[in-house]
This record gives sequence, C-alpha cells and structure tokens, in this order.
Amino acid sequence: MTRYNAQRQYRPTKLLRLPKWSAASLLLTCLAGTAAAEPLKVCFLYSNPIGESGWTYQHELARKELVTVMGNKISTKFVENIAEGPDAERVVRNFVQDGCKLIFTPSFGFMEPTLKVARTAPKITFMNGTGYKTAANVGTYNARWYEGRYLEGVIAGHMTKNNVVGYVGAFPIPEVLQGVNAFALGMKSVNPKAQLRLIWVNAWYDPGKERDAANALIKLGADTMAYATSGVSIVTTGEEKKVYTLGYYSDMSKFGPSTNLTSITQNWGNFYIKVVNDVLAGQWKPESVMGGLNDGIIKLAPLNAAIPAEVRTQIEAMGKEIASGQRQVFSGPVRDQQGTTRVPAGQIISANDLANMNYLVQGIEGLMPKN
Repeated sequence: MTRYNAQRQYRPTKLLRLPKWSAASLLLTCLAGTAAAEPLKVCFLYSNPIGESGWTYQHELARKELVTVMGNKISTKFVENIAEGPDAERVVRNFVQDGCKLIFTPSFGFMEPTLKVARTAPKITFMNGTGYKTAANVGTYNARWYEGRYLEGVIAGHMTKNNVVGYVGAFPIPEVLQGVNAFALGMKSVNPKAQLRLIWVNAWYDPGKERDAANALIKLGADTMAYATSGVSIVTTGEEKKVYTLGYYSDMSKFGPSTNLTSITQNWGNFYIKVVNDVLAGQWKPESVMGGLNDGIIKLAPLNAAIPAEVRTQIEAMGKEIASGQRQVFSGPVRDQQGTTRVPAGQIISANDLANMNYLVQGIEGLMPKN
C-alpha cells in the first residue's frame, strides 16, 4: 500500500496592521479557525459483539490504536452487534445525522446498506470492509486471507494423524471459498492422502452452531480443524477433545493452549491510520485496497510448540515466498470437485476469477450450500 506522506509548502506573508474597527472581524476569523480545527468524527459499525477475540475484536483494537495515534485530530464512535440488513442501514444513517464524516462498515453484509446511504450523503466518506462495490464516496478494503489459509493447510497436512481434517464454513462468498480452497491446496501439497471435510453453518458468529459443527467433524474422524467463523467455540471444543485447531482473525492460543497450532491474525491499525490521514489531507480516493502477508495486514500467530522444527522452517520459508510473490497460492493446475480445470497448468488465477470464486476444489468433501 502507498505510504502516506503529506508535505505542505508555506509562502511568507506580510504582517498587516489592523485598524481598531476590525476587532469584530478578527474575532469572527478566530472563531472560523476554531471551527475548521474541529476533530474529524470517525464511526465504526460492527456486525458482532466485540468480545475478546475474532473479527470485530480485531477491528476494535485497530480503532483504539487509531485513537492513540491521532489524538485530538479525531473523535470516534462505534456500534456493535448489528445485523446485516435494515438495521445496518438505520445505524449508518444515524451516523450521518450524528456528524460522522468517515464511516467504516467492516462486513460483507454491510455493503449494500453502505452504498444506499452513501448515495444520499455525497460529502461523507465511507469504507466498506470485505465488499467489492465502490462509488464516488465509497471505498473497500479486504485482505488476501487465502495466503494465511494456505500456510495453515500445510500445517494441517503435516499434523493430522488419520488424514481427516475438518473445516467449518461461514457463508459461501468468494472470500470464504478462497480460504477453504487455499487451505485444501496447502494441505494436499504436503499430504496428498489427507481429506478435508467441510460443514457450513451459514453464520459469521453463532457459538452453538460452531460448537455443533466442531463436534460433528470430530465424529467424522477429524483430528485437526479450521474454520471461517468468528467465535471461540471451535477452538475450545478442540482443546476439550484434544483435537488440533487452526484459528482465524485473532491469536486463539489462550483458548486452546495445547491444541491451537496457530491463527491467521488481522491487523488493521496502520490501515485505519492511513485512511484517516488521507481524509484529513484531502487525498482520499475511492479505491479497493487488498492487504496481505507482504504488508502485515495478515500474519500468522506464533506457532505452537507441538509443531516439529522442520515444519516451522518450511512455514517460515513459504510465508516469505508468498509475501514476495515468488509462490502463488492459486497456480495451475487447479481443478474443482467435478474435475473441471479452473486454472490451467502453468497459469495463475486471474484477479476476476479470484474475486468471483464460486466452487470448491478437489480434495474437499462437502457441497456448496443451495440458495
């Protein structure tokens, strides 16, 4: 991502001797200057409770970092646990009425409500997380989660004893499909015999469903599990049942100290700081930002001591290769469950095909949910 570097040039001006009768004008000028220095109000809409881990928790950590760095240049507000749909639109409209000048809506399901409100508030800047539609005053941001997923898949391929790995899917949107497919490709690259068994829960955060899915996968023989949801139930279930887990969004080691092998963590602080600085400087543009291992927006949490030294070395090397672009996760041949070639040998998946991924790759046992 482009670094923020604003430089201002000042021209010397002559000092003017103001007559006494202009005191009122001077007062008005001072008041206007005070108004101009009013903090930028930055507002955040969260789809889940903040809790102590997960998607929303990481964005809240980034908001707090933003407050610490920006100081009195900004003020912030957040609303948590808002359903994707009419409620989201209502809250975003309330943000506008409340004087918010920069609004972050980090959820795919907030994309349409954000766009709808943005059309009625052209002077407000909106940033939608994980969406793909932009407008004159709407940008998007997301991460290449599949880079971390590939590495987790490699770990799972090495660590599974009975060659059955479980995966809990949230919703079958491209971001989630990229993740599960990358995981399967990583797993198969080191353990061709391993099978990935997939269960969908159709929720981002539902502790009961997540726990039930984890138990079902364990009954199906899974001795290692990964997931695309935001709760802690899968990790705590793995710890109870002595089943390895690979976490998502936050470092989940405190919930599974002996069985959580690592987690893909998201780190939005620097990005939020850059966006705010761009808005303050009048340099913001409605772009689609995509971060990854190369810029630290995603990282792997420290690896569990249960992972052998040689696997640790391999993961470190692969991570550097992916970050530099030397290793491409979706390089051909890539075939879907029906055997259709999606990425031919010698080629790399196109940006359009990646953004619109709608299939599962070979090696995954499970079906796409029906609409």
